[in-house]
Amino acid sequence: MQRKLLIRTGLLLLTVGFFAWFTFPFEKRVNLGLDLKGGMHLVLKVDSSKLDADAKQGALERALEVVRNRIDEFGVRETVIQLQGDSQIVLQLPGFTDRERAIDLIKKTGYLEFKLVEDDANNLRNALNGNIGDEYELKYLDKKPILLHKETALSGELVKDARVDFSHEQFGMPYVSLNFNSVGAKEFALLTRENVGRRLAIVLDGNIKSAPVIQEEIPSGNAQISGRFSVQEANDLSVILRVGSLPAPIYIEEERTIGPLLGQDSIKAGITACVVGFILVFAFMSFYYLLPGIIANIALLLNILIIFGTLGFLHVVMPEFAATLTLPGIAGIVLTIGMAVDANVLINERIREELSLGRSLRAAVSNGYDKAFSAIFDSNLTTLIAAALLFSFGTGPIKGFAVTLTIGLVASMFTAIIVTRTIFELVLLNSKVTRIAMINFFRKTNIDFFKRRKIFYCVSLVLIAMGVFSYLKKGDSVYGVDFAGGQLQEYAFEKEIALTDLRSSLSEIGLGDTSIQKIKDEPRHVLLRTAEDTSSMIQTKFKEDFTGNKLEVLRIEKVGPVIGEQLKKKAILALIFALIGILLYVGLRFKHFAFGLAGIIALLHDCLISLGILVMSNQQIDLLIVTALLTIAGYSINDTIVIYDRVREVAKAHPKSSVREIVNKAVNQTLSRTIITTFLTLLVVVSLLYLGGQILNGFAFCLLIGFISGIYSTIYIVSPLVISWQKRI
Repeated sequence: MQRKLLIRTGLLLLTVGFFAWFTFPFEKRVNLGLDLKGGMHLVLKVDSSKLDADAKQGALERALEVVRNRIDEFGVRETVIQLQGDSQIVLQLPGFTDRERAIDLIKKTGYLEFKLVEDDANNLRNALNGNIGDEYELKYLDKKPILLHKETALSGELVKDARVDFSHEQFGMPYVSLNFNSVGAKEFALLTRENVGRRLAIVLDGNIKSAPVIQEEIPSGNAQISGRFSVQEANDLSVILRVGSLPAPIYIEEERTIGPLLGQDSIKAGITACVVGFILVFAFMSFYYLLPGIIANIALLLNILIIFGTLGFLHVVMPEFAATLTLPGIAGIVLTIGMAVDANVLINERIREELSLGRSLRAAVSNGYDKAFSAIFDSNLTTLIAAALLFSFGTGPIKGFAVTLTIGLVASMFTAIIVTRTIFELVLLNSKVTRIAMINFFRKTNIDFFKRRKIFYCVSLVLIAMGVFSYLKKGDSVYGVDFAGGQLQEYAFEKEIALTDLRSSLSEIGLGDTSIQKIKDEPRHVLLRTAEDTSSMIQTKFKEDFTGNKLEVLRIEKVGPVIGEQLKKKAILALIFALIGILLYVGLRFKHFAFGLAGIIALLHDCLISLGILVMSNQQIDLLIVTALLTIAGYSINDTIVIYDRVREVAKAHPKSSVREIVNKAVNQTLSRTIITTFLTLLVVVSLLYLGGQILNGFAFCLLIGFISGIYSTIYIVSPLVISWQKRI
């Protein structure tokens, strides 16, 4: 026996070392998402609708390669670029926040043409009067009209290379030097030889960049594009010409740019909140359960280490399967910690029950683990099924939540069942340890939870009805840009500016109806919501009007209406399939579909209550709120399954009792566990609410409502429903 225990202990120490190695140093091992470290996330739409059938084939793949080659010039590390669906490209640029430059470089088709200028003044005069003719097109260069021949004299496809050079004659001004391939060099030499004295326009994506006079034949195959370029503009233009043109236009359907300042604040606030929350949990566990509480805390610490270590392992060893830690991922960790705490509370309460029956310490520990196992297994497996379905049908943030949750659940079962038991057995090797003391705030209760069920049904229905009414009254305004589409901009000023001054500034550029909001507890921060992309105009105007007041871009999020609708549908679909999975498992596992249906009703109850209160408190629904609802759903069903497990146990011990007696006895027996677990989880949630920063504020508020609703629905909704529907157990 001792030999097996020593082997388990050795393996446990190796496990700790393994995951610690892949966790630290944290900033190198764990790959943080863009919402935590800053950067850009773009969903690009390749519009091939105007291409013929032959050109459409492979257009998306060619566009991917062109975008990849352009982005490679930025030198951004760990860039993610991949296809999505049949017309989209997903692009992630960690740490890169020069959005104007990135968007300009990505969106330019890069179609280069050389066209002869029509110098006949009469033809130009006719064109200005509206009589252009089929062979000409009217363009402008520096606000001056230029008449071009429609026929392309030379295509940019013949350009072999493009580089930035500097003019000696024009005080070092940058220009783009072009070098043609062998075919292009011959055609360019012929073009310049036959048109000496005429102007040749260099046209990029339909816009004239320059139109110099051909002084003589140019046999070298070299040309140059000059203009009022900055060095960066000239460099970006050379990149576009060097890597080739896009096969079709590209549109940005979704953009999320997180500035480095907000990313750093998110990390700092998130870590601070979690650390404070965990310290409070550890302190209570140590105080309330004493030695078993300290053992549980060791397991919780290892649980967190395993989560981060697994993320680090995937990032370092298996980058193709790497998962990033995001804000929704933090949500997954919060739920994991809640379930890990619950597992340890279940075990400790079971040990307490066994000791109260007069069992020896060794027997109480053994029986406690055996009796708690089924509840821990069922609740974790149910949530794992939901996580798998969320990963299959969800979008990026929901997938991130599902991945972290899955890792955490597996770690939770390992630490709660194996690690803590190993530590207990090591303690019991000391023959002097014959008893374990634990504090108990709860006396045995005998409450009839079925008696006042109608009152609680009415309370729930009223709250849900109020939420639905508020939602219907506000309509689509309850949705954030994730689902409604539009653009969200958040800025930080060095000094606070009055809302009236901001609105006055925006009115001067025709944006007086823009939604402007000050951030709670951050009066220097402003949040703007617009229907279109107006960020460049707004930033320029703010810098002009508020000189001397430094402006920092914290984040810019833009979602097109099509993407917004897709995100909404996928979020709903993911939730529906998760609920179906939970219903099927609970119904089959407990052999009563009334159990599953009651659990789903309670789960929906908690989500609707949370949504209703969010809407009534003027919070907007976005993907992070959806993640919070999924967290609530996982936590709610976990609560319910613990009671179902005890119902099954009580039914076996008292086969002649009525369903009402069995359910009430089960709820009373698990009441202390329900209250303690919820209280401990709320310690972390409250820490997130007050210390987690403004991005996590709405998320934490939603969790707070949902977890309180969860303890209420488990006791006063699920239990009476099971009693009403189930004739026998």
